[in-house]
Amino acid sequence: MTEKLSDTGRETLLEPLLASGWSHDAERDAIRKDFVFANFIEAFGWMTQVAIYAEKWNHHPEWFNVYKTVKVTLTTHDVGGLSALDAKLARKMEQLAGAE
Repeated sequence: MTEKLSDTGRETLLEPLLASGWSHDAERDAIRKDFVFANFIEAFGWMTQVAIYAEKWNHHPEWFNVYKTVKVTLTTHDVGGLSALDAKLARKMEQLAGAE
């Protein structure tokens, strides 16, 4: 069962993400980031790659795509805030975007 991140978990899992451009939305207890690609094909290709992991992990992002920009919000609705799944998917997004 997925659980909401503890204070220790937040420090351990979220700090590296916040340092790499993610921001915390305290009102929703979510993390957000805008990914900008060279063009629409790269943005959509990245979304397709992410979708494979999201489906495999049964954890789906909130995202919005216009041309080469993908705006992402991650939170775990089942627990009412951030969980380790959000950090895991965010790290995978970074990796697939070539940021790691």
